[in-house]
Amino acid sequence: MKSILSFAALCCLLISVPSLAADELYWPTFRGPVNTGVAPDADPPVTWSETENIKWKVEFPGSGLSSPVIWGDKIFFLTEIETGSAAAAAPIQQQPAQGRGGRGGRGGGRRPTSEYSFEVICMDRGAGKVLWQTRVKEALPHEGHHNDGSFASYSPVTDGKLVWANFGSRGLHCLDVDGNLKWSQDMGPLRIRAGFGEGSSAGIAGNAVIVVADQEDQSYIYAFDKVSGNPLWKKERDEPTGWGSPIAVEVNGKLQVITNGTNFVRGYDPLTGEVIWKCSGQTTNPIPTPVAGLGKVYCASGYRGSALYAIDPTKTGDVSNTDAVVWKVTEDTPYVPSPILIDGKIYVISVNKEIISCYDANDGTAHYAKQTLEGPKGIYASPVGVSGRVYFAGRNGVTSVVKTSDAFEVLATNTLDDKIDATPAIVGNEIYIKGLKYLYCIAKK
Repeated sequence: MKSILSFAALCCLLISVPSLAADELYWPTFRGPVNTGVAPDADPPVTWSETENIKWKVEFPGSGLSSPVIWGDKIFFLTEIETGSAAAAAPIQQQPAQGRGGRGGRGGGRRPTSEYSFEVICMDRGAGKVLWQTRVKEALPHEGHHNDGSFASYSPVTDGKLVWANFGSRGLHCLDVDGNLKWSQDMGPLRIRAGFGEGSSAGIAGNAVIVVADQEDQSYIYAFDKVSGNPLWKKERDEPTGWGSPIAVEVNGKLQVITNGTNFVRGYDPLTGEVIWKCSGQTTNPIPTPVAGLGKVYCASGYRGSALYAIDPTKTGDVSNTDAVVWKVTEDTPYVPSPILIDGKIYVISVNKEIISCYDANDGTAHYAKQTLEGPKGIYASPVGVSGRVYFAGRNGVTSVVKTSDAFEVLATNTLDDKIDATPAIVGNEIYIKGLKYLYCIAKK
């Protein structure tokens, strides 16, 4: 059995991604066991269709864009179910937007008029049947969301003993793997830019659950004890709305929590919440989650501008415009999907288009840029990969498999009868793709 830490050690000596899993059987966060989008030593199919290499296909309860996470024989994700029950929403105590021009409250989806049940789903990997379905909150959402969004856009995180589900304005909840609710924390309602909706997943750093709540009122980052739920610390963030999820990395033997942001990418001390370093340069509306390896942290954004930065996290203070920025790219970077770090390369998507670029992760040299995938149309899901290939899932249900090479090479183009916005998960010889209606287990036959 190979440990995840041994895989991370191959990446670099200065920075490693702390393991949530003991081996390659697990996908405990939406960016995988080492938070890079890669499944070490996995080997899922390269080709599939509705009639080829489908182990099972099931319709899942409710709806939502939550990506699946996996531990052992269990699959976890979040869902929303409209109950039809009308209820009066409590008014939100608005606060000054602190120089942000009062953005928000326009252009999003229509505010709901009935309550929703917010639930955590556990399914069996072997047959795809629902093992348990736990309601953690029922409420009338105070805001709508973008037409492409949902009230269950967050993805859970697990360590095999507990599952943490962040529903944002509907709270942070901890369950055991048998579906028993252990604790909940209410962080209050968020006011999201333009009513676009929420979606920053929780992260784990040592004994802490980390939640980033960037919004149009005062933004915060929180740490809670992962077992008891007791608050550990809470820090203000000078950030407008963002959607990136925090990750934990080990830098010179100490953990850091890395967050993306419009104003700054930051490295936090997870024990105290103090900022170790920060770096400007990202665009507004940052959604991609950072990835880390090879002694660097890679952060991207792509709304009304382009930014892909490789940052040295061993520095301290404000490292903007210093040699801590090892390299950067300022064109054709992703708006929604996160980057993937694999085989010494960084792959990114241009905005949400089916156009990809590949860079050397050490020095930023372009192996190729602006190559078009012929099958997928629009990409919201983050790419995932195994040694030798990367999977790009399109919103039209088409997934392209690209060889990890200095040259652009498409190995396969695969079509399913469902739309795909959630990031797939890879475990062993299987890839799990959650569409808008169905969850697929794809395995070689």
